[in-house]
Amino acid sequence: MSSHAHVVGWGKYVPQRVLKNGELSELVDTSDEWIRTRTGIRERHLAEDGETTASMAFQAARQALEVAQLSPAQVDLIIVATATPDHLFPSTACLVQDMIGATRAAAFDLSAGCTGFIYGLSVAANMLSSGAYQTALVIGAETLSSITDWTDRSTCVLFGDGAGAVVIQMGENKGGVLAATLGSDGSGGDILWLPAGGSRMPTSQQTIDQRLHFIHMKGREVFRFAVKVIHEATCEVLQKAGYALSDLTLLIPHQANQRIIEAAARSLNLPLEMVYSNVEWYGNTSAASIPIALSEAVEKGRIQTGDLVVCVGFGAGLTWGAVAIRWTRPHSVPVSLSRRALRRLHYSLARFRSRLRRLLRGLFVIWIKNGWNGDQRRHE
Repeated sequence: MSSHAHVVGWGKYVPQRVLKNGELSELVDTSDEWIRTRTGIRERHLAEDGETTASMAFQAARQALEVAQLSPAQVDLIIVATATPDHLFPSTACLVQDMIGATRAAAFDLSAGCTGFIYGLSVAANMLSSGAYQTALVIGAETLSSITDWTDRSTCVLFGDGAGAVVIQMGENKGGVLAATLGSDGSGGDILWLPAGGSRMPTSQQTIDQRLHFIHMKGREVFRFAVKVIHEATCEVLQKAGYALSDLTLLIPHQANQRIIEAAARSLNLPLEMVYSNVEWYGNTSAASIPIALSEAVEKGRIQTGDLVVCVGFGAGLTWGAVAIRWTRPHSVPVSLSRRALRRLHYSLARFRSRLRRLLRGLFVIWIKNGWNGDQRRHE
């Protein structure tokens, strides 16, 4: 009997700090009405002091594992899709691996802009199908507030921070991840990009003065590209899975802009009730937007066992992609207080071990340096 990669857990996290449209009007020349009519966004969540892409990814991952009723020790692959990693290296996925105590897991980051989660889910499903892995944690997490130009009204009204995660696991029952389609067009790289900070344009006083470390976007081109690829990728992935558009239960697009979502729905001849949208409350959270929306849709009962769901994304690169899923997991069974307490104890111990290791490494470095200096002084 053939095996399939099934979504068995889901989770999301957004910071407590909320930035409403009215507050933005104090920063730039805009208004609540201007933002809502052009984007559909009312508010977005922004990371607070001390919150990072890794810490938000950790929160979403922990929730997804609780829903799946799995321990971190059972995870053998972690993929974090992000355009805003904590560091260029080590990867954010490695930081998450350490935070949750997934001691058996391979971990790496994936960069595909706002399409990152779709790429990550497709890669993970294929790696599981190969037989090399059994359980994977796929996370989309972003701290876009750190690369947003808060003086540019064309972009600062759009973005928010957050993280979403799913656990996928091999199983012999039918369904799960049925098909995926991925695409790219590098000739459109300058439509949505972060100019400086890489090897081509390293950080310098000039790049800082020219504000090249913030998101630059050509909005009209993004709009046209997005509507086109949502239509094409949705139809293509359904065809790959052996289904027609009429079989679809729910479409979960990347939450970039309500006007894009509505235009794509019209292009596909889908009623808006079949297209999930929460951009009003979170803004564009890039790679985090689809897993946040997916988790929320399940929590609200919009996805039921047996439903055919398509997640479709588009973003910088330019990239696009879609995944078709036959939903096989009912909403999570309530976990007993004792089991929940044990899991939280596990996470607390894992974080304690992580901090202890870092402390010991720091002490070891200090000891080596002092020992070396002492040896040098003795030789002198």
